[in-house]
Amino acid sequence: MDVLFYSINVRDLLSSHDLDESSPLSAPDLRLLIDRLQFQSLQIKSKVQAYLLSHHADFSDLFSRCSESASRCEQISDSVSNLLALISDHPIDAEIRVSVSEIEKTMKELKAKRELLDLVKVIVELSERLKSVQEDLKNGRLISAAEAVRDLKKAVGTVAEEREPVVYGLLRKEWAECFEEIQGMLVKFMENAVRFEREPNKVRVKLRLSVDGTHGIELRTILEAMDVVGILDYGLAKVADLMIKHVIAPAVNCGSPISFTEELIQDSDQMTEMILKTVSCDPKLEKDDAEIIYSRIIMIIKFFYKSICFQNGSWMRCFGRLTWPRIAEIIIYNFLSKVVPDDASKLADFQKIIKCTSEFEIVLKEMMFISASDNKDERLSNFAENVEVHFASRKKTEILAKARNFLLQCDFAVPQEYTRTSPKLKYGGENSSDHVVDLLFLSERCVVSEAASQLMALVHRTLQDVCLSSVKVALEFYHATRDAILLYEAVIPVKLERQLNGINQVAVLIHNDCLYLSQEILGLAFEYRSEFPSAIREHAVFLDMAPRFHLMAEQVLQRQIQLVIFNLKEAIDGADGFQNTHQMQQFESAKFSIDQVVFILEKVHIIWEPVLPPSTYKRSMSKVLESVFSRMTKDILLLDDLAAEETLQLQRLIHLMLESLSSLLESLIVVDQKGTSQEGFAHPLDDLIPSLHKTRKLADLLDMPLKSITTAWESGELVSCGFTLSEVWSGSFQHCYLLDFGNMKFLGNNS
Repeated sequence: MDVLFYSINVRDLLSSHDLDESSPLSAPDLRLLIDRLQFQSLQIKSKVQAYLLSHHADFSDLFSRCSESASRCEQISDSVSNLLALISDHPIDAEIRVSVSEIEKTMKELKAKRELLDLVKVIVELSERLKSVQEDLKNGRLISAAEAVRDLKKAVGTVAEEREPVVYGLLRKEWAECFEEIQGMLVKFMENAVRFEREPNKVRVKLRLSVDGTHGIELRTILEAMDVVGILDYGLAKVADLMIKHVIAPAVNCGSPISFTEELIQDSDQMTEMILKTVSCDPKLEKDDAEIIYSRIIMIIKFFYKSICFQNGSWMRCFGRLTWPRIAEIIIYNFLSKVVPDDASKLADFQKIIKCTSEFEIVLKEMMFISASDNKDERLSNFAENVEVHFASRKKTEILAKARNFLLQCDFAVPQEYTRTSPKLKYGGENSSDHVVDLLFLSERCVVSEAASQLMALVHRTLQDVCLSSVKVALEFYHATRDAILLYEAVIPVKLERQLNGINQVAVLIHNDCLYLSQEILGLAFEYRSEFPSAIREHAVFLDMAPRFHLMAEQVLQRQIQLVIFNLKEAIDGADGFQNTHQMQQFESAKFSIDQVVFILEKVHIIWEPVLPPSTYKRSMSKVLESVFSRMTKDILLLDDLAAEETLQLQRLIHLMLESLSSLLESLIVVDQKGTSQEGFAHPLDDLIPSLHKTRKLADLLDMPLKSITTAWESGELVSCGFTLSEVWSGSFQHCYLLDFGNMKFLGNNS
């Protein structure tokens, strides 16, 4: 059959092979071709027939199989037709669908019931285990009960979950009751196991216990049960508190010459109790130093390590976490802080205590009382090794305490020798008292309070120590000096608030103190900074405080000045604007007001002059006098239609006031800040009190004729005294203005 799978090339059947493919065939060629094709066809047929004959059995088998397959297809077709006919007559598919749905529903119900059954089994099992806990507790099987409580906690949980069965809440409540019951029982066992007897000062630890009918329970079993339940901290907390109160605190107290001894009590070859006794010893033989105190504490902790923790590292670590922070605090407060050197020369001796402290903590680490890897537990070593800081901190506290005492104990009273009546106070002369100080940058002297002088003396001593100290100590001392100075700003305004709101020498002293402190602060950097340790030289700053005290001094002074001016204003208001002084009653009223003004000014003079620096006194008193003269001049110039007698009375009042204030005015020109006379100046008061010259001229103008007034105006004399045209052309001088219109025009043109 292979010949059938090959194609026949027509040109191969021709005799000539050199024919052009594009040329047509001739008739002879075509006939030849037909003959050869027929011959070729006969050959193919014979080959096919031979092949079929040789494979007759195979083809017979193939055809029989095909016949069987066809018959089967017909049978299947008939069956399907019958099935379709049956289905079309009866709707069985709907019945099948209903049956399947019922089966699925039944399976789901079965699954839910199985799950519910499993849940019920779990609940029953949990309930039985909870009941078994109570049975175990009654029978003294504490370890088994503790393990059950621990496992049940994981099963029932501690927090309610969303959409959980109600029964779980009931189980959780029952578990909580079991937990509280076992916790209460274990704590009660611990309270009976460890007894702190104040008389005769001993700690008794029972190793076998009996509570509420439960007998023969070992203390180790109690601790194991608490550890399993997770309440070891809670169970040991009370023991830790009592140990610190009754054993550790007396052991660390430097005034308690005591020691400790241990006793063991056995019954039938079994140890039943361990006792730690506190024994008083001879004070002469007992010397409270680091070694003795640390040995006492080590003995106490070893006793609890053996008797309560049974040399169990995790239990001991738990006990240490409860007690070590407070033990360390007690040791630091009652011992280490008290032996911190109060002098830099004693720092070397403190190294022995540092060594003992380090060895003490190593022993505690070996007993696992404190952590061997956590440096935070090395509280005592950290404190001892930072002795320089503690020394400086202690000195800083002492410095601030002294500064505070200076400020609180000082009464800010001016000594009698510095009153106006005393001849001892001469700013220009010599005075060795601490109350009179030099103002560094003002070339003046002033009286200050004892508190201020003592405070600055303390600051200077501290800064001298800064120059000789290490960096850490120097830095603490530097901050101490700043804080000590700032204490004045914080304490004095509150302490003397009432005095600052009145006119008195206390307020003036506070002004001087603030001025003095501001001057001294400015000088501190120049005096000490170059000798400070180089590490703090750039950080030590004092200049920022000087403006604060200078401002405080100025505020106190201005408050005093305003109080005086307010009182003077009230006194002048009593003169009713100096109206109608030609009437006796009005004249007496105005005279009384002037007497009040003079009295107030004399009182202020007595308070201020002995205490304030000369330049400050001059400036302040000049401001006060300026307010008096300007107010009086203004009131008189506002008067209208003065009668001749009235002008004479006003003139009399002005002269009366000037005469009464003559001594006060002389005090402003007699002595300057260096004590030298200023008589060489032509009119020194005119510059200090501009209204004084105007007031004197006003007294002259009140009885001066018009011609003289015009002449004085034209010459500029009145302008130089501070008068204006409106003041000259005022009602006060209308009694003199009997001039014609031309003269008025002339006067106006010369304004």
